Amino acid sequence: MLVKQTVFASLAAADLRPLAEIEPGLVLAFAAPRFFQTSDFALRLAEAFPQARRVAVSTAGEISNQGVSEDSAVITAIRFEHTPFKLAASEIANMEDSVGAGRRLAEQLRSPDLKAVILLSQGIAVNGSELIAGVVSVLGKGVLLTGGLAADYGAFKQTWALLDDVVSDRMMLAIGLYGDRFTFAHGSFGGWQSFGPARRATKVAGNVLYELDGEPALEIYRRYLGEYAQGLPASGLLFPFAILADDRQESGLIRTLLSVDESNGSLTLAGDIPAGGFLKLMHASTEALIDGAEAAATATSEMAGGTGAGLTLLVSCVGRKLAMGDRVDEEVEAVGEIIGQDCALTGFYSNGEISPFAAGSECKLHNQTMTITYISEP
Repeated sequence: MLVKQTVFASLAAADLRPLAEIEPGLVLAFAAPRFFQTSDFALRLAEAFPQARRVAVSTAGEISNQGVSEDSAVITAIRFEHTPFKLAASEIANMEDSVGAGRRLAEQLRSPDLKAVILLSQGIAVNGSELIAGVVSVLGKGVLLTGGLAADYGAFKQTWALLDDVVSDRMMLAIGLYGDRFTFAHGSFGGWQSFGPARRATKVAGNVLYELDGEPALEIYRRYLGEYAQGLPASGLLFPFAILADDRQESGLIRTLLSVDESNGSLTLAGDIPAGGFLKLMHASTEALIDGAEAAATATSEMAGGTGAGLTLLVSCVGRKLAMGDRVDEEVEAVGEIIGQDCALTGFYSNGEISPFAAGSECKLHNQTMTITYISEP
């Protein structure tokens, strides 16, 4: 497996020839939204890598071995020596089509030797939990599934995906990896702390939370946020919800805010909320978030039996980036120290992260986590 990477801020100044020298079969690009708003991005990638499949999504910050960059494009060229791969794509009609979109992607990839899937979805008009459910309904729980939802720097207005020459704000993408000659390991951890009382979700429809303890959810949320409520919905990224288990202990699932509806006092979250379940608000310190990134990297390394040369995909939440501010590079540095300097890091800040909690557990949509996927060919 050969991997090369470059980071650039200007298409005109980009020199992609060193990446093309390894004759990649797959090119991954994570880029600021502006790159998708003209045809130049797709054209430049096609010119540089005419024989490769090209995949890209928009971000809320780009991750590479150099750390975290903004308003840039991280281009990673990959040449698999022993691992066949296949790409799937589907347009999503609306949020209610999330399960269907997941099924359509999975049907394109289904095969007895399919071992793992990286799912990269547009990040606005989608219920991530239902998207995962659609994929799993076709592929089963034995196929490893990780990935993330595209972002637009916290605006929650329009996200983008690219497949070869096609750019769309409705596209979902999936990369299927086949055979048994590769290592695929993952880890996911948050670092947020809950506060305040547990409140019951008394009125819910999918990922829309209407009432907490019989009161409009938006009213309660505003009371907790205080002066931060003036910045909704963007400020909601700093105050996600913890979904509690039946015993009212934290389950590890976190849900972040996508939008608010003043007319009915509801909150739309990035994934499903259990009707009648209990939620708590959360906040975080930078140190706790960095510790969470380290925990995710450690879990990934342990699952892989150690890490070396290869590719590590980091998908972290835009809320973590806002909470850490100028120290956001530190969570990427923490991951790099554990994964090792021989491994290429790529990834993005997202509207949602896709991964199992741990080896052997079911895949879930996460918010406010650092999710890591490690791929290598021993």
